[in-house]
Amino acid sequence: MSAVFRGNRQVSGRGLRATVIGVLFSFAVIVTVVTVMVLGALESVTERSNVLDEERSRETMSGALKTFKAQLGATLNDYAAWDDAATNVYAADGMPWTISNYGDMSVNSTLFDMAIVVDADRKPVMVYRDGQPMQGSLDDFFAPPLWTLFEKAKASAGPNGNPEAVGIVSTKSGIAVVGVALVREKSGALDLPADKRRYLIFARHLNTATIDKLSSTYVIAGLQLVSPDFQATYSVPIKDADGVVLARLIWTSRAPGDIGYSEVRPKIVQAIALVGLFFLVLLIIGWMAARRLRADETLAREEGHRDRLSGLLNRDGLGIAIDGFVASAAQTKRNVLILYLDLDGFKEVNDAYGHGTGDQLIRAVAAGLTVLIPEGAALARIGGDEFAIAFVSDGEHAAALQLSEQILDFLAEPLEIGRRIVVVGASIGIGMSPAGAVDREELVRRADLAMYKAKEAGRARMTLYDPAMDADREERNALELDLRMAIEGGDLTLVYQPLIDADSHEMTGVEALVRWDRPCHGPISPEIFIPVAETSGLIEALGLFVLRKACETAKQWPELRISVNVSPGQFRNPAFADYVRYVLKQADIEAKRVTLEVTEGYMIQNPQRTRQAIERLKSLGVKVALDDFGSGFSSIGYLRQFGFDRIKIDRSLVKDVMEGESQREMLQATVALARSLDIPVTAEGIETEQQAAAVRMFGCDTLQGYFFARPMPAEQITERLMDARSRRMSERRNSAA
Repeated sequence: MSAVFRGNRQVSGRGLRATVIGVLFSFAVIVTVVTVMVLGALESVTERSNVLDEERSRETMSGALKTFKAQLGATLNDYAAWDDAATNVYAADGMPWTISNYGDMSVNSTLFDMAIVVDADRKPVMVYRDGQPMQGSLDDFFAPPLWTLFEKAKASAGPNGNPEAVGIVSTKSGIAVVGVALVREKSGALDLPADKRRYLIFARHLNTATIDKLSSTYVIAGLQLVSPDFQATYSVPIKDADGVVLARLIWTSRAPGDIGYSEVRPKIVQAIALVGLFFLVLLIIGWMAARRLRADETLAREEGHRDRLSGLLNRDGLGIAIDGFVASAAQTKRNVLILYLDLDGFKEVNDAYGHGTGDQLIRAVAAGLTVLIPEGAALARIGGDEFAIAFVSDGEHAAALQLSEQILDFLAEPLEIGRRIVVVGASIGIGMSPAGAVDREELVRRADLAMYKAKEAGRARMTLYDPAMDADREERNALELDLRMAIEGGDLTLVYQPLIDADSHEMTGVEALVRWDRPCHGPISPEIFIPVAETSGLIEALGLFVLRKACETAKQWPELRISVNVSPGQFRNPAFADYVRYVLKQADIEAKRVTLEVTEGYMIQNPQRTRQAIERLKSLGVKVALDDFGSGFSSIGYLRQFGFDRIKIDRSLVKDVMEGESQREMLQATVALARSLDIPVTAEGIETEQQAAAVRMFGCDTLQGYFFARPMPAEQITERLMDARSRRMSERRNSAA
């Protein structure tokens, strides 16, 4: 407050003149701001108009290519799905008809310039180009992706399939849109075996005349076909059926924003000259005050772009730095590289030692990264345990890969935080803006996507962005949505793999395994959709569905135990035991018949939580088994600490048991380790009689694998039980007799 009063006294002392000068200076500032805003708005409008026009041109050309292929596809369908064709193409005397209706039509046609008929073994029956028979091999004229389309059309032949495929293929004459279709009746029917079928191939080349026609039709000036490595800010890639870029379509920019700006530029110059003349007087009066004001604003802006905990740039500060790098790289033709880091195990440190230790860890990591980054790089903390490094490089990915290795080596070492020693790793995603062609938002998105790919691949590693990741992400999102609907709608099914008693060879239990027949895609492997459920947060709902369904089904098998796998995501939930109690009550099944199987990975990360979770589950009466024992860090310490009711020997130990003495000794020692603690042992993955005999001899009391039975529906389990019951009754009657 004293500073305010002191300032007021100074203003009063200067009198009326100082007040007038202050008002004039304020007016000058206002005029300056307005002028800058107007100029900035005009520049933004100019750039945006150019960008929108280029984007519109690119979308137009992409649509034109799709239309071009669609036209050939429609033509191909008309000629291939044709009752007359289904009669004459397969007839011994049908060649004149085939040539007349296919080959001769390729001359001066705007629809196709090549017509080919091949049999199921790719042997040509008729090859016409521009209305004339073509000599030479198809393999010499067409690139291999032709047969990719052929196999796609061939594979789609069936009662419900669409045996057609259209794509782009390179030829001796350039690039052509090619379509392959099975010759059949219009209804789709064809009463011929697969090896007797014939396929119609149409090709339409993208020659100069075709390109000129596209340019005229879609009003795109200067449209031309260039090599795939041609550098252009905006272009449309032309990819063949195997996804290889064969060429690019480029065009002449109309730059409507620049044209509009050039028209108003003279008036802008005049206005700026008048404002500049006015400023010349006002700035002399207010220069000192403006200098101080600018310094204060700069300081406040820098503070607003800093992360308070680490002292690094925050997300906004990083954005400004990247924008500067991209703009500079666009001028110097250098590359902008960005590393996205996510600490592995940070949440566990927070949970185990508290947020204070977590904050110290963040500061320690920030200090280490500050030493490692190259000169001129921007280092930012953009989230709880996420960091980013951006810099400009003359090369491509080499500098980023080298820096990533240094960071991984740094984080692989134990860090001393206060009196504690913690170990964290990092998953690193790397993105690049070549010559500043990729803007900040897209560059950050790519690095972020690559980082998540690194996490999915196992953490403590680095991954370069690849365009295929976008398609993977879209497919993963679609898979996640369908999986959510399947769980909510109860569209998943369970199969059950028998557990066999090693002595009696009788079925004593089953393991419940979830299966998903995805609509329009067919069966999806659990190895694919289980990880998606883990990362998307669906694993708890999926796990409860499997547990509830398995318990309800097992109620009809009173003599069998039921085993259900439990994911780390379920184990992390403190309320998991309550959910299990609720399911057992709803299914009205004895808890002692239910065994929950957990892998050792989560135990290593969270031994204390694991022990608590196991104790709560065992208090309900259910059994807890250690799955995949022997595949990782298994030790007698874990078996003693967690008190498992059963262990399951990993299939990797069983698979090679007959391959050598060392494998047998390893398996025998692993079983002996568990048996010494009086823990029953199940061997899974048994596929041969020799393997079954070996694991039985080593002390496994329960056996599981394809040798005994594959996973099967509940109905087949019921049938096996009924057969076993009948067999036992028959044996008792024979004994009584």
